[in-house]
Amino acid sequence: MIQKKVSDAREALQGVSNGMTLMLGGFGLSGIPENAISELMHQGFNNLTCISNNAGVDDFGLGLLLQKKQIKKMVSSYVGENDEFERQMLSGELDVELIPQGTLAERCRAAQAGFPAIYTPAGYGTEVAEGKETREFNGKMYVLEHAFRADFSFVKAWKGDVAGNLIFKGTARNFNPNMCGAAKITVAEVEEFVPAGSLDPNQIHIPGIFVQRIFQGVNYEKRIEQRTVRQKAQYGIG
Repeated sequence: MIQKKVSDAREALQGVSNGMTLMLGGFGLSGIPENAISELMHQGFNNLTCISNNAGVDDFGLGLLLQKKQIKKMVSSYVGENDEFERQMLSGELDVELIPQGTLAERCRAAQAGFPAIYTPAGYGTEVAEGKETREFNGKMYVLEHAFRADFSFVKAWKGDVAGNLIFKGTARNFNPNMCGAAKITVAEVEEFVPAGSLDPNQIHIPGIFVQRIFQGVNYEKRIEQRTVRQKAQYGIG
């Protein structure tokens, strides 16, 4: 069996360099590769292009890289929770490509499957389609969107083994599966590392063929973007 386990995030990032294009899984703050992002910050890589549904928040997730001015371009769908992102975008410091969420997912999946491009109806007739090839299928117009080309893909899973087989938990099963195998090298960090053969094959979401490196993450915060609670009702007597 091929051993894909590496000791930690630092070893997992070997080969990353300035100016690379990186995919980062997660939706909001759910299922983001926290350890990989932290290591990217500590090693000080810059001029990065980051493909991720969200841009984190000001002091967590990709927001950490934005604070250090390590990202030159964000390719995202929803970025409304990050004030620093907004400041950099409006000031022209940050190049931003906003993509419909479904299109973002399918461009990841196209790269994973080895397809060079896809046709999607999303964005036709809007500025999203400007300068792009369009084509009619069965009376409906579609826009040609190219698959992403990334150097590294960083994903986060619940469980994994030495062969790179992954199981995601709950809403962490969002963009993570689509980004596995969608870059030249896929790095998976997992909450729980298990022995080979201990995962039920019927429960595996991503087989190890899509993963090149895997390591066990530490100190997951699992933040909530906006915690909203209802005040306890006050009951009187009489």
